[in-house]
Amino acid sequence: MNESTARPDASPESPALFRPITIRGLTIRNRVWVPPLCQYSVTARDGVPHDWHLVHLGAMAAGGAGLVVAEATAVGPEGRISDYDTGLWNDEQAEAWSRITRFIRSQGAASGIQLAHAGRKASVWPETIRRSGSQPLDEGGWTTVAPSAVAFDGLREPVALDEAGVLGVIEEFRLAARRAVDAGFDVVELHAAHGYLVHQFLSPLSNRRDDRWGGPLENRARLLLELVRVVRAQIGERMPLFVRFSATDWAEGGWDEEQTAIVARWAQDAGADFFDVSTGGLVAHVRIPVGPGYQAHLAEYVGDRADVRVSAVGRITMPEQAERLVAAGEVDAVMFGKAMMRDPHFALRAAHELGADTSMWPLQYLRARPEVNDGEW
Repeated sequence: MNESTARPDASPESPALFRPITIRGLTIRNRVWVPPLCQYSVTARDGVPHDWHLVHLGAMAAGGAGLVVAEATAVGPEGRISDYDTGLWNDEQAEAWSRITRFIRSQGAASGIQLAHAGRKASVWPETIRRSGSQPLDEGGWTTVAPSAVAFDGLREPVALDEAGVLGVIEEFRLAARRAVDAGFDVVELHAAHGYLVHQFLSPLSNRRDDRWGGPLENRARLLLELVRVVRAQIGERMPLFVRFSATDWAEGGWDEEQTAIVARWAQDAGADFFDVSTGGLVAHVRIPVGPGYQAHLAEYVGDRADVRVSAVGRITMPEQAERLVAAGEVDAVMFGKAMMRDPHFALRAAHELGADTSMWPLQYLRARPEVNDGEW
C-alpha cells in the first residue's frame, strides 16, 4: 500500500484479524474484508456505477476494512444477472470505477472487483424491482447462455455455448481485466461461484458437454483455468488474482469440496493467488445447514488440501468469531457481507473490541474514536 493513510504494519502482538497480509505486490492493512455485494442499482441500465456505489463501497473503506471488493460486475451485457448490474465492458464504465477506486485508496483500503458472467442465471428481474423469474424478451430481457441447455429452476432455458461462444467469453474476461487495471483496482477476482457461468462449467449437474469443456474434471475446469491464465497476462505479475468458489452444490452428484480443492491447486499453478470460499447457488431448493460460520470449515478444507490461501464467508458476524478463525490458522481472512451492510464501520468497531490499533480512523471522525471520547463504542 503506497498511500500515506495506510497504517504501518501491526506488531506480532496485534489481534490476528488486524495483522497486514501481503499478496504479490499488495499489502492489505488487515483481514476484515468486504465481499462482492450485488446492489442492483444501475437504474440507467448501462452498467455504469454511480454515486450509490461510491458511497456504499467508500463508507466501508472509511470504516476500516482492509479490502473492499465491488459487486459481481459483468464482462459483457449478456453476462449481467439483471440489467441493473454494473459492468466493465467499455471505457465509460472503467472511468466511473476509477473515481471509486481513488476514494477507496485514499482511505487506506485496497479495492477489488469481481469479474462475472451470470450464464443461465442472467436476464432476471433485479431484487430492487421485487419481481422474480426471467425478464421477458419484450421487456428488456435477453437470451441466456450456458455450458448446456439446462435451465435453472424457474428461469428460461439457456442456449448451449459453442466453441466460438466459449472463446468469446474468455475474450470478454480478458478485456475486462485490462479495464480493471486501468480503473485502478488493486485486486481482480474471478466469479466461479453461486451458480453463475464458470460454476456452471465446473459442476456436472449443469455441464453435460462431451467436448473439451465438459466431462472429466480437467475438462470442466478448463474454462476457469483459461480465464486465470488470460487475466494474469493482462494484470501483470504484481497484482493479486482471486477466485471465488462455491465449495459445494449441497446436492448429490454435484460439485463438492474435494473437487474445489483440486481445482484451486490447479488455479494457483495457473496464476491465481487467493480463494474466496462460499457455497451453493447452482441448484434451487437444496437443504443448506445455515448457522454461524457454517461455511468456514469448507474454506479451511480447501486451504489445507490445496495448500492455498483462503477466506471464509457466511454468517460470521462477531469480531471474536472471526479472530478465532484467523488466529487458529483456519483461514487467512474473513469476508463480512451483511455485517458490513448493517454497519459500514464494522472494522473500526472490531478493532476497538479486540484491542487492535485504531489509527486507521478517518481524521474527520477522530473525535468519535472511543479512546479519545469516553472509551465506549
